[in-house]
Amino acid sequence: MKFLFKLKTLKSLWTLKPPNRAFHGHPRLLASDVYSQYESVRRGEQEIPKYFNFASDVLDKWSEIEKSGKRSSNPAFWWINGKEEEVKWSFEELGFLSRKVANVLTKVCGLQKGDRIFVILPRVPEWWLVNVACMRAGIVLIPGISQLSAKDILYRLQASKATCIVTDDTLAPTVDSVASECQFLKTKLIVSKGSREGWLNFTDLYKNQSADHSCVKTRIQDSMCIFFTSGTTGSPKMTEHSQGSLGFRPLLSERYWLDLTPSDVVWSTADTGWIVASLASVFDPWVFGSCIFIHKLPRTESAAILNTLCRFPIDVLVGAPTLFRMLVQNDLSNYKFMNLKHCISGGEPLNPEVMEQWKSKTGLDIHEIYGQTETGIICSVFKGIKIKPGSMGKAAPLYDVQIIDKNANILPPGQQGEIAVRSKPIRPLGLFSEYVDNPKKTAESERGDFYVTGDKGTMDEDGYFQFFGRDDDIIISSGYRIGPFEVESALIEHPAVVETAVVSSPDPLRGEVVKAFVVLSPTFSSSDLESLTCDLQEHVKKTTAPYKYPRKVEFVQELPKTVTGKIKRNELRNKEWGRM
Repeated sequence: MKFLFKLKTLKSLWTLKPPNRAFHGHPRLLASDVYSQYESVRRGEQEIPKYFNFASDVLDKWSEIEKSGKRSSNPAFWWINGKEEEVKWSFEELGFLSRKVANVLTKVCGLQKGDRIFVILPRVPEWWLVNVACMRAGIVLIPGISQLSAKDILYRLQASKATCIVTDDTLAPTVDSVASECQFLKTKLIVSKGSREGWLNFTDLYKNQSADHSCVKTRIQDSMCIFFTSGTTGSPKMTEHSQGSLGFRPLLSERYWLDLTPSDVVWSTADTGWIVASLASVFDPWVFGSCIFIHKLPRTESAAILNTLCRFPIDVLVGAPTLFRMLVQNDLSNYKFMNLKHCISGGEPLNPEVMEQWKSKTGLDIHEIYGQTETGIICSVFKGIKIKPGSMGKAAPLYDVQIIDKNANILPPGQQGEIAVRSKPIRPLGLFSEYVDNPKKTAESERGDFYVTGDKGTMDEDGYFQFFGRDDDIIISSGYRIGPFEVESALIEHPAVVETAVVSSPDPLRGEVVKAFVVLSPTFSSSDLESLTCDLQEHVKKTTAPYKYPRKVEFVQELPKTVTGKIKRNELRNKEWGRM
């Protein structure tokens, strides 16, 4: 795959997708900061470097700027657990500690460049130390969600051939229950105050290690992370990202979605196993020398989120739609946010009704982003552009995003098709490298000159994209094509509905019909669910096209979700069609 952009190629990309200069040359940025040092590459005057390592070329550079007194006193990393415990690291301290951890991985565990390590930790500081240590040693990090079952862990260890695992007291017994079936697993590290037979204590080891470690030399296309996709359909695939696609991409791109400076504090509530945690809580903020704020959040509770926003100087909040749906259920007049200026939502489309409620209660807009594990962020409602309710914004710099048909033909504005990213003749640096050990799936992800997302959408005359659902989420009833999101958006406008998922359901006459699974608001009580069903159906008919109304409605306590918070519509759909 071609990753190196020649001068002519890079310039042609900017011509194709012109950079938004409103966010370039930020007034609060220093001329000597790390991002500014790559200006000539962004302008196409220099080639992308052949060698790059995020730890040495970004983090250590910020440490030098920090030591020279040219960076604000903001920490690089700021962690709390809600129980009065707090950790703050400067870039210098982050470098010092991560070098010690790198020595644990290489000298104690015997890991070498290219080896794979499976890391299943909650939002604890050690997760960030292992991240940076892996960068320094050239070890491939495989993050995992803390809610993984024994079966999940076994599948991931066997598929990835990871030789080392890092986890905590909670999951160590689960790992032990399957470890004997994992022939490649050699070392187990536990983050714990105590000891466990067969495990090395991570904390004890790194505290006693030397901080003398030389960062390995890595090529820009070298493997850096492998993410297991959320698996809403089929078995999870191993999605490989490189030093370039994760680490160098934010240096090459414009500051379009986070728009940070060294004085900013950004808080992403994403779980550590999700790519958004890597984008919003590692690479993109640290490129700009910003402070990454983390709350351990054992449980996602409204009060904890809102009180944290009131007590700490958080400038940017990044969360899933579920987070904002939950927060708007509260009386927000009781909360005064200390510093919040920018709110970002991604993972699924956010209903316009929720955006309106948040705006009316806080005065803040929610800016949507769109992407996948394979692509990172490819669309964004970045600062300064008009917000169109229901739209996920415009294509991000470096990406030529189009709506295409089954034959890879670009469709005109307003026509529904598949969201795709041009990947030929030059593959955009932010795209994944491959599905590891799965060349068939890798090849199937391409159609003509495009990487296809599998998501349905449209683009309007102004270049704004709208999401309609996964290709297999589309409901065809009596010949009408119905996207679940538009029905869900209509339903959630009703005061009784806090969350909903829409899928197809078999029907002898129409082939399939729209069915809505509805979670009622805790403030709403009704003993007459039949009457409420009719009310919801009439509401949808009035809000959107009448043929889209849900002919079936089922009230549930909660919706099934992936570990990343996405609704498992495929599970609901399979249940409806008797495929469970």
